[in-house]
Amino acid sequence: MITMDMIGKVRRLRLADKLSLSEIVRRTGISRNTIKKWVNQAVNLKPPRYERVSSPGVLSHFEATLVEALTADAKRIKRERRYARALFRQLQAQGYRGGHTKVYFLLPTGSGATLWAPRQRDLYL
Repeated sequence: MITMDMIGKVRRLRLADKLSLSEIVRRTGISRNTIKKWVNQAVNLKPPRYERVSSPGVLSHFEATLVEALTADAKRIKRERRYARALFRQLQAQGYRGGHTKVYFLLPTGSGATLWAPRQRDLYL
């Protein structure tokens, strides 16, 4: 893993000790291109960091439909609200091909849309 200490050491070897790139490569074992990049960078270096490219999720196309359904259900009395399973099936009818857990995790906990509960006879006591 690359640390700021390694970058500092390479810059110190090049700028303060006046060593050549090939000598720094021999001493550190780091690639020549990497050393060039570190030496030529400005003084204000940021630690190297991985940045993930954001991409649309499976559910992003159906998010507006789900929000619309939840706002409609919020106006209904509690016993007439749809379960999360019904919302999932509605999205499937519109072409959603993802899994049900993505839909359930997107639902707010206080929305009234709950997961289906097991029947009493299915419980092992």
